Amino acid sequence: MGPGEIPMRVEFGGDPTGPLAGIRVLDLSTVVSGPLCTQVLGDLGAEVLKIEPPVGDTTRRLGPPFRGGLTGFFAHFNRNKRSITLDLKRTEGQHAARRLALRADVLVENYRPDVVTRLGLGYEELSRENPGLIYLSISGFGPSGPYRDLPAYDTVIQGLAGFMPTQGGDGPPQLVKSIVADKATALTAAYAVMAALLARERGDGRGQHVEVPMLDAFAAFMLPDVMTKEAFKAEDATPAPKLPDVHRTWETADGHVVLLVLEDHQFSALCRAIGREDMLDDPRCKNLVTRIVHGRELYTILEEELRKWPTADLIDRARRFGAPLAPVHAVGDFLRDPQVRSNETVLEVDDSEAGPMRLLRNPVRFARTPASLRQRPPRLGEQTDAILTEAGFTSEEIARLRAERVIA
Repeated sequence: MGPGEIPMRVEFGGDPTGPLAGIRVLDLSTVVSGPLCTQVLGDLGAEVLKIEPPVGDTTRRLGPPFRGGLTGFFAHFNRNKRSITLDLKRTEGQHAARRLALRADVLVENYRPDVVTRLGLGYEELSRENPGLIYLSISGFGPSGPYRDLPAYDTVIQGLAGFMPTQGGDGPPQLVKSIVADKATALTAAYAVMAALLARERGDGRGQHVEVPMLDAFAAFMLPDVMTKEAFKAEDATPAPKLPDVHRTWETADGHVVLLVLEDHQFSALCRAIGREDMLDDPRCKNLVTRIVHGRELYTILEEELRKWPTADLIDRARRFGAPLAPVHAVGDFLRDPQVRSNETVLEVDDSEAGPMRLLRNPVRFARTPASLRQRPPRLGEQTDAILTEAGFTSEEIARLRAERVIA
């Protein structure tokens, strides 16, 4: 196996085997929060129909790399979907989308509030024709409030959420350099859809409108540990001392590692791993409380000791003694990691136009209803005619929509 090889090669194709098999999702969303949500639903067996404007989803142009009609960005958020182009600014496109919505179990959109209503595709209108529809709206800030109509991207939400100052340490506030707010929103939205489907199944068969503001979803994901000091009213709480930063890297003789020791036996394992068993007799190291109180002094000692060890030797000893310590991987290191290979975390699949493609597997292992990789990330409008035909459009209607440039 070469240094960049992936342990498991799979093929696109096959029938859905996941727990959402038989569920049809109409995806009107774009960029990340909606598309990642619908990709999760697709991985779990749902049929996902991605409606795109004639120019395509914005992420089709976010690159490089570009290959075979795809960008790497688009490929990682849009597998297990079929693509149809529809110009929703045109009346004919809106009518076509409504016909598709009649056959859907779920609709996902992440427009600004009121946009879909102006397009004739709001929840009230569609639910009259399809009362079982689960209608998911993802927005930046929610359906009301002073920020309701403002544009929202991941960086905007990170700035508002209150955790950036904790990222910067003693320096300026720092963003998480990943679209973590979008991804947290997507996963929140996915479980919300599944809960609404379960409620429909257990209830009277009616769907409902589900709203997921990015600000709320990201706060719920990121702030529980950040807000521990705000859990109780100030006058009722014991003030917390300023502690050394545990969310950090540690320098070794030739690189960096990360570690966190909370339990006494873990601290003992770390001391043995670095050859400092004498620290176990130090009263400052007696238990977690004393280690917190004397954290800055102990951190100085650990910094000096860890710098003496080559990274590979330190990791080997830490694992033998049972100390929670890991290397700081780059993506290439992650791909070659033996645990990643064992888990088959990354799949390699051949695309007929883009060639070999690496995609992250769905992380959930179902014993009886496994997630699957059935459909490649679609090219723009790749299944337009097939989707319209399945919805009852005649060949003449499809030809007219194309002649009028409602579809590409």
